[in-house]
Amino acid sequence: MKELERLLAIMKSLRDPVHGCPWDKAQTIASIKAHTLEEAYEVVDAIERDDSDGLRDELGDLLFHIIFYSEMADEAQYFNFQDVVSQLNQKLERRHPHVFAGRKADNIEHVEVLFEQIKQQEREHATSQGDQSEKGLLDDIGKHQPAIQRAAKLQKRAASVGFDWSDSRDILHKIDEELSELRVALLDPDNVDNIAEELGDLIFCCINLGRHFKIDSELSLRQTNDKFVARFQYIEAMLGKQDKTLNDATLEEMDLLWDEAKQHSG
Repeated sequence: MKELERLLAIMKSLRDPVHGCPWDKAQTIASIKAHTLEEAYEVVDAIERDDSDGLRDELGDLLFHIIFYSEMADEAQYFNFQDVVSQLNQKLERRHPHVFAGRKADNIEHVEVLFEQIKQQEREHATSQGDQSEKGLLDDIGKHQPAIQRAAKLQKRAASVGFDWSDSRDILHKIDEELSELRVALLDPDNVDNIAEELGDLIFCCINLGRHFKIDSELSLRQTNDKFVARFQYIEAMLGKQDKTLNDATLEEMDLLWDEAKQHSG
């Protein structure tokens, strides 16, 4: 707790109107949001590299952003860091009645069902405490998060009220249907908007298939990106051994090396 109190004091010093840091004083809640996203991705990167020291440092940077937001909110008299922690404690206890309130949840599936029920109750309560206007089931799923993540959340929320595929094979049929529609759209290459729409529909269905198998499509795509990089680096390395650059090689040569890279990587 002493270190946390020291951190809060450091943050206040950085924001001090007279003696504070010029950069930190100039920031607003809106201005640092891009930096926060960057820090979150660096946390994920450290995890994927199995870098425990790096993870410790990146978590510290992310914590600093939480303190930063809280300090600016305190200055505007919205809330402070203690409010953030208090709200979090209440939420954790409320959403884990099987731990703190004697409810029973025997497995992860039961916990997920219970969790969705509690979140729905929270949404209904928030509506009753607000402007009394009717809110849709999907209204509170943020629009500015990564599109893959948002798609999965939209699908999961809709599934919570039974709007879902009962069999993953049905999703495969839907993927085939969307792929056919994309092929038709490609017959008119000038209509890029239509092609983009059909491509989006196909990607959305693929994410839905992943969700049915409890696969995080964002992580799946990250792994594919890493695989692509590794195989492409193999092409560069093999060409280098032939005293060639990428610009010197033909597409056929690069395709052959790509196939070799696939064999090496399995």
